[in-house]
Amino acid sequence: MANQTGSGQSGQQNAKQKMITGSAWMTAGSITSRILGAIYIIPWVTWFGIYSNQANAAYAQGYNIYSIFITIATAGIPSAISKMVAHYNGLNQTNMSRKLYRAGITVAIISGVICAAIMMVGAPLFAKGDKTVTPVIRSLSWAILVIPWMSITRGYLQGYSWMAPSAMSQFVEQLFRVIYMLSATYLIMKLGSGNWVHAVTQSTFAAFIGAIGSVAVLGWSYLRHLGEMKEMSDRAEPLTQDVSAFRLILDIVYQAIPFIIIESGIIIFQLVDQYTFDPMMRAVGHFTHYQLDVLYALFSFNANKLYMIVISLASAMAVTAIPLLAEARVQDDQQGMREQISSILMLFYFVMIPASLGLSALAQPIYTVFYRYDPAGVTMLKFAAYISIALGLYTVAAAMMQGISENMRMMKYLVIGLGIKLLLQFPLIWLFKGVGPLLATGVSMTVINYLILHSFNEEFRLPFHRMARDTNQILMFSLVMYAVTAAFVMVMNLFTSPYGRFTAALTMVVGVFLGGGIYAYLSLKFRLADRLLGPRVGVLRDRLHIR
Repeated sequence: MANQTGSGQSGQQNAKQKMITGSAWMTAGSITSRILGAIYIIPWVTWFGIYSNQANAAYAQGYNIYSIFITIATAGIPSAISKMVAHYNGLNQTNMSRKLYRAGITVAIISGVICAAIMMVGAPLFAKGDKTVTPVIRSLSWAILVIPWMSITRGYLQGYSWMAPSAMSQFVEQLFRVIYMLSATYLIMKLGSGNWVHAVTQSTFAAFIGAIGSVAVLGWSYLRHLGEMKEMSDRAEPLTQDVSAFRLILDIVYQAIPFIIIESGIIIFQLVDQYTFDPMMRAVGHFTHYQLDVLYALFSFNANKLYMIVISLASAMAVTAIPLLAEARVQDDQQGMREQISSILMLFYFVMIPASLGLSALAQPIYTVFYRYDPAGVTMLKFAAYISIALGLYTVAAAMMQGISENMRMMKYLVIGLGIKLLLQFPLIWLFKGVGPLLATGVSMTVINYLILHSFNEEFRLPFHRMARDTNQILMFSLVMYAVTAAFVMVMNLFTSPYGRFTAALTMVVGVFLGGGIYAYLSLKFRLADRLLGPRVGVLRDRLHIR
């Protein structure tokens, strides 16, 4: 009995370590690629000069079409593959996992070719005859050929809880893309013909270059793990029934549909804003078309691009959670699932709360660096930073629901939240104007999060009494960090101009190190990091001489 207990505790610790390591890799890959995807805007827009608005418009229109086809081509399959691979691995049927991967590749090739062909041939139709957008859409169709295979392979490796390849490939994909697009833009706009359409077309073709870089990393990682996968296959249980490739493909598509809906939750809420904001604002006041465009851009594009960097932290944890919970579910390990859910939640709070409060404290210099100084934009970003906590928790909690195969319940909660969003949208826009849509989203997501956590507690009896101490410390340390960082920004504004990008960048960099340093010191000093990240953190504390 003691051996079984010890073995169970060892398994839980191993799962927790996998989660922490996987989350660390996915967080690093996600946030660095997000930051790269934001920073390139500054030189890219500068080099286009007077054509920057036209270039932005063509780029955005092309990418909107591209995003639709990426969703269709990948169709939630990577997450579905990750979950199914973890399921079969949990049953010690790794041979089925490999067969599943081969079936997934077939789906990826077929969907990639079909979607790329439709984009290539239908580009003039999607561009509504605009000759500046048509070549942009066609240049993006090349990436559609590669990205489905790339996504399937990421999902397959994640199913084994190997998160490093996905994180590395994500970073390399963004790095190759940014290097190519900035190089091509500079060569065309500064040294070449100055044709802005050609420059935008090459900038969007960079998605294909990035995908090739990602495929190279994933291919190398697959070969590196091939021996380990073969050993697992040799030890696997023999297949009790021969499942056809066609049946596996149907299973993949069936599993993918809930992932598409649930993972699109935030996008669905943004679409509600896109189609209701203008008519509702016109109903509550006299606004010009220009004023509505500015207000919509403040919360839907400018603030969104920055707070999504913070939410990417949650997305990284979500990717890690799915296969671990799926494996525990198939083994009917109630204690393991309870421990993993509570650990994931605490890790989320540990990262997301200080990140969101830090974004709010540094909203003014961050916004100025990326978009130039705008008091309304800064206020919107501060408010959006708090809403990002609810959005991030949805990302993680929804992933955990998928991990324990509660897809239908999760979709029910999403429908309830969407209904609340639709009910609150008009009255909150009437009361708070441009902040209204964000507030409606925040309230709706909070309700969804409550329903999910209540569901977890009903099934697993989460140890909230044990989690309370750590949660309170996280909140207290985050508030201390926020107060010091916000005070630092106020002092800097007394001696420097808040309007300049250089001084704003200096304030931002120093503020990030100051706030991060305070939170890290308090977490190490009071052993919070040890409890959430493991005993290895003690080595860092010793090196920093924190007692």
